[in-house]
Amino acid sequence: MATLEGVPATIFQTLLGGPFLTAYLLYLGAGASVVGFVLAITTFVNIAQIFIAFMIQKLRSRKWTLIIFVSLHRLLWSATGLIPFLFPKEWWVPIFIIVYFSAFMANAVGGMIWTSLISDIVPAAVRGRYFGIRNTFLNALGGILLFIGGRILDDYPGSVAFTILFSVAGFFAICNIGTFFLYPDVPFERSVENRFLPMMKRPLHDGPFMKSTIFLAGWLFLQTLIVPLYSYVMLDLLHINYESVSLLTVIQTVSMMASFYIWGNLNVKFSNKTLLFWTLPLIAASSLTWGLLAILPMMLVLVVIHILLGVGVGGFNQLAFNFIIGDTPKSERPMFIAMYSAITGLTSFLGPLLGGQIYRVMNDWPTWIQQYGFQTAVGVIMLLVALTWGRRILKET
Repeated sequence: MATLEGVPATIFQTLLGGPFLTAYLLYLGAGASVVGFVLAITTFVNIAQIFIAFMIQKLRSRKWTLIIFVSLHRLLWSATGLIPFLFPKEWWVPIFIIVYFSAFMANAVGGMIWTSLISDIVPAAVRGRYFGIRNTFLNALGGILLFIGGRILDDYPGSVAFTILFSVAGFFAICNIGTFFLYPDVPFERSVENRFLPMMKRPLHDGPFMKSTIFLAGWLFLQTLIVPLYSYVMLDLLHINYESVSLLTVIQTVSMMASFYIWGNLNVKFSNKTLLFWTLPLIAASSLTWGLLAILPMMLVLVVIHILLGVGVGGFNQLAFNFIIGDTPKSERPMFIAMYSAITGLTSFLGPLLGGQIYRVMNDWPTWIQQYGFQTAVGVIMLLVALTWGRRILKET
């Protein structure tokens, strides 16, 4: 049921997100700083999940609340495709930001409820392996769609391509809403606390959880300084065509897909935190590899970058998800999820926001710094952080 629901969700999110979101923003007239800001919105709204975690304790039905907020997210995001047809060009970017922000505020509520519900549906004993299989299947689908979407952007100029992408995505958004009706409305084990502050203090007083969360938040700040802007660098600075960028994203997705099953099986033998540590050097290496653009063919280097990024980020996302739903007390899980999402959401918001501003400032700097120097410098910092603080906080012996 959850895998079936993921099929239209993957189609919808792939065609409107990733490199296609960056391409659409550039089409609307956005610059680097605006692209960074928009990419940061999706994580910034997660701060609201602390209040959402308290409010869902009052819900009679998680399923029907989930359907309402998922519907708002899917429909509002799809509606951004209508902006060029309804408004003057000077309003395109501001209106996109308003509608996109509203969509992801709804998604913050829906995401919180979905995580809470799915953690009760999938038994803990098979959770790591199940999500590995589910993610592998859905990312295979995403990889195919990335390639098709890239061809559409290259073959059909300007508004025609985005009309096609948004039309297909809008259809599958409706299909996705329908699949949520298949979810069971399983009983909800509520918190033992019924007041906001005592409930919020539960995760704050859990030392190992907070140490890991704060470290991962800092890591995500470094990661999001550069990774969300990879598409911007390739499209706007390296002048690669849409099809090539899509193909590179497919390679990243295939690498991620292959890694999900491996990480899922390793999760049977090793803890979430230990495996999270192992993902960090891989992500750092993907940033360091940008420096090879100075001496090796561009496409070869970009392929290696995206393979490393796929394996590293795929493992990181899957294991972080398992960490917050598997290493936390069931009755308090919504607030633990919310605290993790809020703290990491704040740093993941600041990362691309600052990254976009840095690229704007670097506009008059030497070309090599813009194309690969900044990413390489951040990669060095990430590797040092992984081998020092990361090893101390996450590595379990």
